Amino acid sequence: MPYIVLIVLLLLVVFLPQSWVRHVLSKYNQQDENNFPGTGGELARHLLDRFDLNDVQVETTELGDHYDPDTRCIRLTRDKFEGKSLTAITVATHEFGHALQHAANEPLFNLRSRLARLTLWASQLGSLLLFAAPLIMLITRAPSVAVFNIIGAFLIMGFSLVVQIVTLPVEIDASFNKALPILKSGYLEPHQLPGARKILKAAAWTYVAASLAGLLNFWRWLTVLRR
Repeated sequence: MPYIVLIVLLLLVVFLPQSWVRHVLSKYNQQDENNFPGTGGELARHLLDRFDLNDVQVETTELGDHYDPDTRCIRLTRDKFEGKSLTAITVATHEFGHALQHAANEPLFNLRSRLARLTLWASQLGSLLLFAAPLIMLITRAPSVAVFNIIGAFLIMGFSLVVQIVTLPVEIDASFNKALPILKSGYLEPHQLPGARKILKAAAWTYVAASLAGLLNFWRWLTVLRR
């Protein structure tokens, strides 16, 4: 029973923030052409040119708003790229914040990028270990082989969890040390700043929720493997 209660509580902690994030982004994603002279995509391009990051591109994507350090590209979903809403403007500035982190060669941003590249290899190796462990145990009859299960689970889920934990301060920095000062410097009216702060908090909470979900899944697998 205590395990069930813990799981329910953790699920609430994970899914309630996700619902709040969707609500905030949707609330401020209403078009407001009278207040914004350009779209989110146009603002991203303007900021890149203003800060001499002319080699960074801006594109639309169906995979969610993000900055790709490998191709040096800010990618925005079509509603942000073409939209003139507070959400579009704020999210575009947030992703530009990641381009600034990359250009400044910030250590935590670089660490997160390296870990993200290793995640695929770690997942493949972890899957191989989970598949091979039962076969090795059958052949050798050595119970210590079960350690391969734990290592495999860590490589698949624990490695992703580490990436998410490292990602959180990177996202907070992009939001509140990079994007918000830029937005306050004349891109938003004073009455629009509270909404922008909520959007930036929502962006950070997406990674908090993802980290909690990863922690829950990792804990569940460790519980199963230790039996």
